[in-house]
Amino acid sequence: MTRIFIDADACPVRDETYRVALRHGVHTFVVANRMIAIPPSPLIERVVVTQGMDVADDWIAGHAHAHDIVISTDIPLAARCVAQGACVLDPRGRILDENTIGMALAVRNLMDDLRSTGAIMQGGRGFSRGDRSNFLSALDTAVVRARKNATRPKPPPFVLPTE
Repeated sequence: MTRIFIDADACPVRDETYRVALRHGVHTFVVANRMIAIPPSPLIERVVVTQGMDVADDWIAGHAHAHDIVISTDIPLAARCVAQGACVLDPRGRILDENTIGMALAVRNLMDDLRSTGAIMQGGRGFSRGDRSNFLSALDTAVVRARKNATRPKPPPFVLPTE
């Protein structure tokens, strides 16, 4: 069964995620280290974790599995979830999966190094309506794909013939 996990503390697309989740009937976990308002629905569950570095990330990584969808800008969290078979979307609609997570980690580490040396001072560009639209489209596609893949039977393991 496909579920959605939102790394919610600074997520700008919570409302959009709720709309898609409710339309598709997908159970959604809103994970944060503070109380966040959620719509009244049995499909949307708030998870408030204790304060601390990466506690919400640890909760999400510990619960997300294959065919789940994680909404986050946190690249190390994304890598952990992708390793477990989850699909990760950032709020701009970029899909992080086994094909893209390596490059995303490399760019993140490079940017951290450049910021720490003072070579780069500014952050990224602002969040736009186009980003919101891209996210909605990507999430809708991800839900449909995850559900389709979750119902597809696993192929049998390949076994070499013995002589």
